[in-house]
Amino acid sequence: MKNRRMALTADLVAQVHRVVADPGPLPGVAYQSDEDYETMVDNLLLGRPEGGDVWLFAFGSLIWKPECTYVEERCGIAHGWHRSFCFRIRRYRGTPECPGLMMSLDRGGQCKGMLYRLPGDTLREQLHQLCRRETTVKPPNTVARWITVTSEGLSLRAIAFVINRESKSYVGRLAPEQVADTLVTACGHWGSGAEYLFNTVARLEEHGIHDRYLWQLQSLVAKRIAAQQ
Repeated sequence: MKNRRMALTADLVAQVHRVVADPGPLPGVAYQSDEDYETMVDNLLLGRPEGGDVWLFAFGSLIWKPECTYVEERCGIAHGWHRSFCFRIRRYRGTPECPGLMMSLDRGGQCKGMLYRLPGDTLREQLHQLCRRETTVKPPNTVARWITVTSEGLSLRAIAFVINRESKSYVGRLAPEQVADTLVTACGHWGSGAEYLFNTVARLEEHGIHDRYLWQLQSLVAKRIAAQQ
């Protein structure tokens, strides 16, 4: 596994990067309020296993940009969920003129990712920060919920941000070629879709996690960028 080399490189990613201004809140889009986030956090805490630790299951950008404090990390498998570039975005890593695709957990299969144990003394504050980062619009594209993750022979309850299939942005399962075409062209003020894919695959590999779906995507994206030269 250590000898596996990605076709998608930082140099290739740099070729599709563009400086894009943040358009700000999009017209016609409703955004979550402070009260909405308070309700989200309250509901998560109500579902907390009694007397148990609070774990966060990370499958994408939370692995390479967690923005939360944790006191322990370990690999885990979420059964009944899989990674998928399954919803469109018109901000952050896309624009209204050139929408991007974002990854979430969708129903079916299994997903190997990272578990982070959150400290209890700052739990509410960290959950607020995570919810504000992962859920922005109404109705939400992603929702925070408790799922079951297995790790080192144990079955743990963990918080995960999963796709809301009722969202207007949900596109379901697209062909890898369609996803690759979008990731090559889409870019927003946070960066490009290609960069998001590169960082995710690279960090997963560092943790010994090989996702065949993402590995195929990084190869397709690399070929498309190289063909543009």
